[in-house]
Amino acid sequence: MKRIGAVELGGTKAIVGAAVMDGTAQPHSIETIRIPTTTPEETLDRCAEALRDLSARMGGLDAVGVASFGPLQLDPGQLDPGRPAFGSITRTPKPGWSGAPVRDHLASALVHLKEGGVPVAIDTDVNGAALGEGRWGAARGLDSHVYVTVGTGIGVGVVVGGRPQHGLVHPEGGHLLVRRDPARDPYTGHCPYHGDCLEGLACGPAIEARVGRPATDLPDDHPVWDLVGDYLGQMVANLLFALSPQRIVIGGGVGGRPGLLDRVRHHAGRYIGGYIDHPAVTDGLDGYVVPPGLGAEAGLAGALALGWDTLL
Repeated sequence: MKRIGAVELGGTKAIVGAAVMDGTAQPHSIETIRIPTTTPEETLDRCAEALRDLSARMGGLDAVGVASFGPLQLDPGQLDPGRPAFGSITRTPKPGWSGAPVRDHLASALVHLKEGGVPVAIDTDVNGAALGEGRWGAARGLDSHVYVTVGTGIGVGVVVGGRPQHGLVHPEGGHLLVRRDPARDPYTGHCPYHGDCLEGLACGPAIEARVGRPATDLPDDHPVWDLVGDYLGQMVANLLFALSPQRIVIGGGVGGRPGLLDRVRHHAGRYIGGYIDHPAVTDGLDGYVVPPGLGAEAGLAGALALGWDTLL
């Protein structure tokens, strides 16, 4: 049994928790502490203080996992002094957070809790949620899966062999390029980098900008939901063709909209076009495109899994 601390660092709030884990059973945090995300120094100092308080109550911490908003610098071999250090946020529109050394700040603040320091693991918030869903949620027992969160933005986490995947950088599937029919959808997109990429067309702010009302205020039969289902269906087909995951989990405030996943499955089937001959696809995608099993707890569960994995 190990004592693991966890931080889910979001753009508006951070959630800090801890659990005693054996690596198999789903962890149950002894407490979660919510902290508003303000400046990097204030936010990370408060996260560290919360972890120290939890450590004192639990008799120490063996490791800490952090699932953070990004983008993040996750290449430990990239030593260019002109780039942020490993575990830092890179280029982000959130004021003041570009270059914030999330991992190093927390590791330094916790160094006295354990001889040699407390190991601090970090990954993106969506990779963390993907890891949590693979260990204890809707993708449990699978070798590969993808987790997609659709809300203020769109993030895609990829897990293969039980590990979050990185390459040149971490996956940025929210910026997949999708087909937009200007006659059907004249909205040119919300993304400041790509305009009508997936996130630029289907995230919450894009929906509000297109129709003039927040997504939460729209009825379930509003025509925009079929548009969103179309774009997310294109994403499902693209992920299936490129990565061939065994399951795709879609969550988030927009992703959890009642009836949306049925639209996504319908449009994904159209774009797959009968090319993939597998029962998971040909039987209607009901068991392939699924909601999260952990709900809002996926991110914190993933952070706990990241912390646990540092001890293996």
